[in-house]
Amino acid sequence: MTRVLVIEDNRNLATGLRNNLEIEGYEVLIATDGTAGLAMARAESPDLIVLDLMLPGTDGYRVLRTLREEGCDTPVLILSARGEETDKVLGFQLGADDYVAKPFGLLELLARVDALLRRAATARVRTKLAGPVTFGDVHVDPGTHTVSRRGEPVTLRPKEYDLLLALLQRRGQVATRAELLEEVWGYSGEVYSRTVDTHVAELRRKLEHNAAEPEHILTVRKTGYRIAL
Repeated sequence: MTRVLVIEDNRNLATGLRNNLEIEGYEVLIATDGTAGLAMARAESPDLIVLDLMLPGTDGYRVLRTLREEGCDTPVLILSARGEETDKVLGFQLGADDYVAKPFGLLELLARVDALLRRAATARVRTKLAGPVTFGDVHVDPGTHTVSRRGEPVTLRPKEYDLLLALLQRRGQVATRAELLEEVWGYSGEVYSRTVDTHVAELRRKLEHNAAEPEHILTVRKTGYRIAL
């Protein structure tokens, strides 16, 4: 059975989420503070984490950062009353897969949970590369899941790596935001398209000589992105 971990300090909301997720057929675990949530995420290996930001003890940002630094690539859906764009961008930079602001519609939340789980149940990304690829001073080896720049290893978060592969497999052709959202995140382009933009910005920061004037990870106006090989 698919297992969802809800890390939420509002017990009434956590219970309501559990009841509705269980109706949908999921097994649900609940943690009411960040420290307990982090421990459960490590011990229980959930298929999805629904994570509040404003938690007692260890806040949601720290929980997310710690999990990603430890190599955990479990999909994380942030659920928070902090709905400012800067909060969303920080969440995505730390490795969140989706973000829903409170108050939220239950049907929308369930749809996003389903989309994230469908993406996780399939291949991490439909990209297939025959072998290593080099562009500029960046070397990508899908066989070893490694990226280096000027011979030095570069640490990419799981979604950043998947996005890079999705661009590389097109061999310089344009990928629309909608295509990238579908391939890497598993949901339609009707949702928050800044997700792609934020992750592209992080790739540029890590891989380009000058992120403000990229030479390889290029924007195609009103369409999407491509990599100049």
